[in-house]
Amino acid sequence: MSMTHAAQLSNDTATLLVVDDDRDIRELLANSLGARGYRVETAASAQEMDEVLARMPVDCVILDVMMPGEDGLNACRRIAQRGGPEVVLLSALGEEPDRILGLEVGASHYLSKPCSPREILATVRAALRRRGAPAEPSGEVYGFDGWHIDFDSHELFDPQGVLVGLTDGEFAVLRVFIERPRRVLTREALLSAARGPDSDAYDRAIDVQVSRLRRKLRTGGDEIIRTVRNEGYLFVPRVART
Repeated sequence: MSMTHAAQLSNDTATLLVVDDDRDIRELLANSLGARGYRVETAASAQEMDEVLARMPVDCVILDVMMPGEDGLNACRRIAQRGGPEVVLLSALGEEPDRILGLEVGASHYLSKPCSPREILATVRAALRRRGAPAEPSGEVYGFDGWHIDFDSHELFDPQGVLVGLTDGEFAVLRVFIERPRRVLTREALLSAARGPDSDAYDRAIDVQVSRLRRKLRTGGDEIIRTVRNEGYLFVPRVART
């Protein structure tokens, strides 16, 4: 019934509850929000939601509107009447009357499907700020051209909020680029930074790692890693800590 992401959580980490009858959506949101350090529980129905709320404090509920049994609007109304956690409603019904009704029954935010994990994350942050709960656990998270990389969880999210798998070698090389953006790096410097000073002075494996990273970072033809002839590689985007 529930999935808890408890690794490396501090006592002041916000607890989120994802309620959706679609298992794939529950798992996607649990993974993407859990990767940002939140404690995440899931439920497949309003009844399961009540069971979670009865056994633990929750800061924010991400609640689907159209579910079998009790729908999300009624469930949201009950939460609001009890003075419960913030509620973010998700619905395929996105017309103005639908959004107004969702807010009137007590939701703090109403999102129309389809919406990306990044949009949901931003909305959850806003809901948590309204409640006074921690908006996000501290950590080393950096953004570039719509991408986000978390140094703590070793995870990379594309501009649509989808988790992109990286090998340990690819992550190590990308981390070097993130820490030294807009600077030409030789193969030797990349290898030393990614593998340590005891590595061989020159290794063509770096070219392989960079080639794989380019394929995974390709977005609409935009160049993210540029080859500088006879010198090395340059990470083109500007990087900011988020």
